[in-house]
Amino acid sequence: MNYSIAIVGGTGNAGRTTIDVLEKRKFPVETLYVIASKKSAGKTLVFKKKKIKIESLESFDFNKADITFFCAGAKNAKIWAPKIAKKSIVIDYSSYFRQFKNIPLIVPEVNAGALKDYKKTNIIANPNCSTAQLVVALKPLHARYKISRVVTSTYQSVSGAGKAAMDELVDQTKKWFQKKKISPKKFTKQIAFNVIPHIDTFLKDGQTKEEWKMENETKKILDKQIKLTATCVRVPVFISHSEAVNVELRKKFNLGDIRRILQKAPGCKVIDEQKNGGYATPVECSGSYLTYVSRIRKDPTKNAINMWVVSDNLLKGAAFNAVQIAELLIKKYI
Repeated sequence: MNYSIAIVGGTGNAGRTTIDVLEKRKFPVETLYVIASKKSAGKTLVFKKKKIKIESLESFDFNKADITFFCAGAKNAKIWAPKIAKKSIVIDYSSYFRQFKNIPLIVPEVNAGALKDYKKTNIIANPNCSTAQLVVALKPLHARYKISRVVTSTYQSVSGAGKAAMDELVDQTKKWFQKKKISPKKFTKQIAFNVIPHIDTFLKDGQTKEEWKMENETKKILDKQIKLTATCVRVPVFISHSEAVNVELRKKFNLGDIRRILQKAPGCKVIDEQKNGGYATPVECSGSYLTYVSRIRKDPTKNAINMWVVSDNLLKGAAFNAVQIAELLIKKYI
């Protein structure tokens, strides 16, 4: 059986990547509808070598779509997703619905069973990009040893902030070489040849909302008993987020078993050789659906391990995870 698919925000980073993933995964698409703002309506995109005319969000009839991927941000999701959900199943990429108790927040390798609750609202939440790759690596460890606490520092690529952010990194890099003045627009400080320990807005307790998302989404997806603290940093990398992760375990462990568990875990790939280049970096992980785990080692100060986790934030952190959710829907529920 083939399905009619709508993508709201189809001209942005996440939307265009979703179109690409649907084609590469050979998702059974009967008709693809690409939805965007009025200014983009009438333009075209290519899917399976055919031109798709972009339609306006305000005028599109969502009765025509079996599944709608919503990639147009939290403000639009708040307004539009509940309306669309009366006509089509919505997979939302934004942060807006993730902490709603009656809306499942899904990473298929981790909590596929929670997807059954989607019928309560007809909305499914896609997790934050930094959370998605983290829980893929944590799930097999939690299943075997029970995780008590996680401390992570993230090194997040500019694509997580959208196409304009990627363009700003290019522009600032050019200006740096040309010795021209750099004036940040999308970021709070210069991003070229710099790192910025600030993603999303600041909260009253001093952490940023990105850090809050990682804590609370991990609890909802994996286990509410896990304690997690994060420091989220933007780095001058185009695609793929990296995370230095310290995982405290409740049970005694063998490092060889840890590696074997991660090697067998769905969605994980271990690259962990103690030699030059024997680890994953953002460059080679870009374009891959997998979550890469490297630098696996004991933390000598407690019953814990350290590891390095890298994944393509536009794929596992957004589009691929959403398409995996859609694949589960058509396999088990539709």
